[in-house]
Amino acid sequence: MTPPPLADPRPLVQTGPDGRHRVLGRRCPTCGEVAAFAWPRCPACRGEVEPAAFGPEGTVWSATVVRIPVPGRTPPYALAYVDLDDGPRVLAHLAHDAAPPIGARVRLAAPSDDGDVRVEVLA
Repeated sequence: MTPPPLADPRPLVQTGPDGRHRVLGRRCPTCGEVAAFAWPRCPACRGEVEPAAFGPEGTVWSATVVRIPVPGRTPPYALAYVDLDDGPRVLAHLAHDAAPPIGARVRLAAPSDDGDVRVEVLA
């Protein structure tokens, strides 16, 4: 028996009519909690949620460079947790293999071909 496929845990990134990329998720109008996933109810207060789009900019909360090989990835590559200005914290890949400093400003970029959230450092 084949196990059912696992749901992809990565947030969805959509390009808006203005050409900017945004993470799709949910916002609770009752308590203000945000999530980068399609939760059926608010994870904080269990209230109703509304669709929301977050970004396109944010601040690096933490970052690292991965230097060990893992299936499907070629090291080195940089990852960062990003606090989107108006939304949740997301894990994102960077276009280059250098970790940005904590507090750096970043902007969502087009997702990778395999669906990874990506950001670029703002100058």
